[in-house]
Amino acid sequence: MQFMTMLKAREDAGTPPPDFFEAMGAYIAGVAASGKLITTGGLLPSSTGAEVRATDGKVVVTHGPFTEATELVGGYAIFEVDSRDEAIAMATEFVQLHVDRWPGWEGASEVRQIM
Repeated sequence: MQFMTMLKAREDAGTPPPDFFEAMGAYIAGVAASGKLITTGGLLPSSTGAEVRATDGKVVVTHGPFTEATELVGGYAIFEVDSRDEAIAMATEFVQLHVDRWPGWEGASEVRQIM
């Protein structure tokens, strides 16, 4: 079963401390070594993005930044796991890593199964 996790947080959360990147690198290396990680990545700020939306039969493109959003997707991962519970457990570990290593960080990880 494949699941995508999308990490959402405020864009103004600031720069994470250096040991956060070390801990994240170690976590990702461990998950990759287990064979469960398909791909992962962080996203550039919304100022570099665009939203393409269909409303009332019209397609409208809005260029970032998306200041009206309280939380934006800042990263993602795709996992190959045995169950939904396992995917949720992996997302929980990743969110906990943020809480433990990035003081004041608040956010969420959305976990969705890939069809």
